[in-house]
Amino acid sequence: MNIASSKLISVLHAEKPAADRAEKLQLYGRFIGDWETKIIAHAPVGARHEGSGEIHFGWILEGRAIQDVWMIPRLAERPNAPPFPVAGNWFGTTIRVYDPDIDAWRIYWIDPARNVFRQQLGRQRGDDVVQEGKTETGALSRWSFTNITPNSFHWLGESSASGDGSWQLVVEVLAQRKPA
Repeated sequence: MNIASSKLISVLHAEKPAADRAEKLQLYGRFIGDWETKIIAHAPVGARHEGSGEIHFGWILEGRAIQDVWMIPRLAERPNAPPFPVAGNWFGTTIRVYDPDIDAWRIYWIDPARNVFRQQLGRQRGDDVVQEGKTETGALSRWSFTNITPNSFHWLGESSASGDGSWQLVVEVLAQRKPA
């Protein structure tokens, strides 16, 4: 690793959440760590495709934000992996920042591997965490963390092309925390 890269990592990453908003930061802070995933993609005609991936969450920017990296397939499988049906191969990052002015999280997803970019607002809804926004084409998008336990969660990626609130499940992620 060169000196410039090591300096970036040292100023980007944080050990813990910022003290002045630590309680609010736990909505996503509970996901800090490394996860193995089973991915299920749902084609519009009902076909189902399964694969594997991984997710890594960490504190950044003086503990005021969380950054995570989502990969389909796993890093070790990427060099020769064919495209994952429906969802494609992901290698993207999310920046999650709590905004006290609106009591919600601002979510920025960046996936240069697929040229996909999303902005969403995330909030707790019951026991779930729900993020809502729009795609580049104007379709509504909803990404939800459900069935959350300390060592697992179920993530749902849904879209509503018509914008009328009728949702189509596109991708599911079943995540298990990797042992420390």
